[in-house]
Amino acid sequence: MIRVMLVDDERLTRDAVAALLALEPDLDVVGQAADGEEAVRLALELVPDIVVLDVEMPGLQGPEVVERIMASAEGIRCVILTRHARPGVLRRALAAGARGFLPKNVPVAELAEAIRQVRAGRRHVDESMAADALAEWPCPLTCREREILAMVTDSRTAADIARLAHLSAGTVRNYLSSAMTKLAARTRAEAARIARDHGWI
Repeated sequence: MIRVMLVDDERLTRDAVAALLALEPDLDVVGQAADGEEAVRLALELVPDIVVLDVEMPGLQGPEVVERIMASAEGIRCVILTRHARPGVLRRALAAGARGFLPKNVPVAELAEAIRQVRAGRRHVDESMAADALAEWPCPLTCREREILAMVTDSRTAADIARLAHLSAGTVRNYLSSAMTKLAARTRAEAARIARDHGWI
């Protein structure tokens, strides 16, 4: 039996996927988690063969969860199942160590087969998503611009970010302005959103 753990902040989604996977003779859903922190804790406790997880959840996001699990436990492999199937998100997830990446609208038979392939040591990435990722334009931002954009929230000022980054407020404003220009964004929040959508931060 392949031991599977599900991670999704939507209870209905978790229960539906668990019920469908339970119909597969070689798959056993051994646990469920509703957020990233719980996912890491439960994965280390249960040590499943495969963790199937969403990208966007409260707290830790999917790629961060994958990184923590990969760093803390040998033998656990991760498959991303998400409706946020943007090319940049795919690249971030694979860079973090995910072995599979599928949209939530796939048939359960494809998800089950992906789980089997990943358990066997192979990768399984949705073909249309992989093609989109290859066609995606490269990141125009510098490492420091990405770092600063990653700190942008609705409530943080340039001075707040400057304190976090150990830079002057003027320097932070320059980085933000440069990033906004490169991304054709009208605000720093829009620039951060564009960068996140592309998987650059």
